[in-house]
Amino acid sequence: MKKSILLLFVLTIVLLAGKRAAAQDYRVAAGLKFSYEFGPTVKYFMDNTDALEAELGLRSHGVVFTGLWERHIPAFNVEKLKFYYGFGAHIGGVGAGTYKRFNGDNISYANNSILIGADGIVGLEYIIPDSPIGISLDLDPRLELGRGPYFDIAPGLGLKYIF
Repeated sequence: MKKSILLLFVLTIVLLAGKRAAAQDYRVAAGLKFSYEFGPTVKYFMDNTDALEAELGLRSHGVVFTGLWERHIPAFNVEKLKFYYGFGAHIGGVGAGTYKRFNGDNISYANNSILIGADGIVGLEYIIPDSPIGISLDLDPRLELGRGPYFDIAPGLGLKYIF
């Protein structure tokens, strides 16, 4: 845990010391996402409103790849604040063990298991003015089909560097 906090602190300092974002909208951003899993994420805007996001989530004894399509629209007439929503899918695997879900239930896997299912996303993203940093807060509804079906909603926090 201490190493994760130190890594996050160093990453934040490096990003803040880096180049400043010149445009209000961006084309590509990369960063970290904290949700069910912790891991890197990359977002690519295809136009002014539609983006593709890929997340590689690491969890205890497992890894999950999630791909999302997202629509971004201005929120609350606040400059550089966007509301976004979208959908996608995930695939991955976990080893044997018991995992606590965000809704309080535990899921037990007796052996290695494939994870595959559908994902949604709804959230807010804010680009800090005069900096290359974006912060997002979202809810990620997930329908797990590989070992389910079961449904869960996980909160997510993202920190991104804008290129």
